Amino acid sequence: MRARLLNRLNTVLEKRLPERRLFLRSDNETRFLRLKPTTQAFALLGCASVVGWTIVASSILFMQSISSGSLRDQAEREQFLYEARLNTLSAERDYRTEEAISAQQRFSKALDEISEMQSELLRLEDRRYELETGIEVIQATLRKTIKERDAARAEAAEYALKLEGSEENTIADAGSVDDVLNTVDFLTAALAGAADERDRIAQDASSAFATIADLEFEAKLMRQRNDRIFSQLEEAVSVSLSPMDQMFRNAGLSPDSILKQVRAGYNGQGGPLTPLSFSTKGERPDADSLRANAILRSMDNVNIYRIAAEKAPFALPVKSAFRFTSGFGPRWGRMHNGTDFAASHGTPIHTTGDGVVIHAGWQSGYGNLVKVQHEFGIVTFYAHMSKIRVKKGQRVSRGDRIGDMGNTGRSTGTHLHYEVRVGGKPVNPMKFIKAARDVF
Repeated sequence: MRARLLNRLNTVLEKRLPERRLFLRSDNETRFLRLKPTTQAFALLGCASVVGWTIVASSILFMQSISSGSLRDQAEREQFLYEARLNTLSAERDYRTEEAISAQQRFSKALDEISEMQSELLRLEDRRYELETGIEVIQATLRKTIKERDAARAEAAEYALKLEGSEENTIADAGSVDDVLNTVDFLTAALAGAADERDRIAQDASSAFATIADLEFEAKLMRQRNDRIFSQLEEAVSVSLSPMDQMFRNAGLSPDSILKQVRAGYNGQGGPLTPLSFSTKGERPDADSLRANAILRSMDNVNIYRIAAEKAPFALPVKSAFRFTSGFGPRWGRMHNGTDFAASHGTPIHTTGDGVVIHAGWQSGYGNLVKVQHEFGIVTFYAHMSKIRVKKGQRVSRGDRIGDMGNTGRSTGTHLHYEVRVGGKPVNPMKFIKAARDVF
C-alpha cells in the first residue's frame, strides 16, 4: 500500500521534477545516486522551510529591537517626568513645612500674649471686686454715721428746748450742750472724710472700668487674630495630614494601627507638641485651648506619619532608567508574587524603606536574594541580583544600596524581582509605589 502511494506520488511529481541521477566517480569505479521526484520535493520543502524560518526569526528580532528602543525612550521620558514631579512635590512640601513652622511660631507668640492678657484681666477683676467691696463698706458706714448724726441733732434740739425752759440749770446744761455740739462736729468731720473716701473710690472704680473696657477690646482683637492664626494652622495641618493618611489607606494599611504602633515606640512627650494647659479655676477649658490642642494633636499625627513613611517601603528599588517587564498577578499559569524591573546588568538596587536585613544569600529560584524586615510586619524581597552588598543582621535606611541587578536563579534575563509581603502574604508592590507618588 505504501509503495503504491509512493509510485503514484512519483508519477504526479515527475512532470515537474523528473528523475535525476547524481554520479560519484572515483579512481577505480563510478557510482550514481538516483534522485526520485519525491526525494527532490522533500529536499526543496526542507530548504524552503529553513529559508522561511530564517526570514521570520530575523523579522521578530528586528521588531523586538525596535520595540525595545521605543520602550527604553518611553521609560526615560517617564523617569524624567517622575523625577520632575518628585522635585516639585519636595519643594512644595518644604514650603508647606516652613509655612507650618512659621504659623506655629506666630501661634505660640499669640498664646503667650493671651496668657498675659488673661493674667491682667484677672488682676483687674480682683481689683474691681475689692473696690466694690470697699464702696459697700463705706456706704454702710456712711448710712450709720448719718443716723448717728441725725440722732445727735435731735438730742441737741431736745437739750436746747430744755435750756430755754429752765434758766436755773443753765450752767450745767451749757456743759452738756457743748459736749453734744463737739460730738456733732466730730461726726460731721468723719462724715466729710467718708464722703471724700467714697468719691475717691468711685473715681478709682470708674478708671478701673475704663481700663477693663480697653482690655476687653484688645482681647477681642486678639481673639480675631488668633482665629486667623488657627485657620492658617488648621489649613496647613490638613494639607500635610490628608495626603499622608490617604497614602497609607491606598497601600492597604490601617492608619489607626500605624499611629498606635509608632506611638508605642515613640511615647516620649515634650517640646512644641506638649498639650497646652492653663489654670481654669475648676472650669472647663476655653475654646481656644481646645482648638489649639486639636491642632497640636494633628501635627503630632503628621510627625508620626512621617516616621512611619520612612519605615514602610514606599520608595522605588531602582533609581536609574528601567522598564516594567512583569507585574503582580497570574503569569503562565502560576502566581507571580512581585513586580519585575528590567535594566542593564549591574544597575544599583536600593532598599525601599528603613529596616533590618534578615536574609542575604542564595535561595532556590530567587538566586541571590536579600530580604529586609520593616516595621508593621512588612518584608521586602530583592531577587536575581548579580552581587549582594549587605549582610544578615545589618540595619539599612531607605535609599541604601543593597546589591546589583543580575540574572541569577530562575530568570530569563537581567532584571530585579521585587516583592512586598505584609504579615507573610504577598501584596502588589505597586500599591505602595503609587500610594506615595503624590506625597514624596
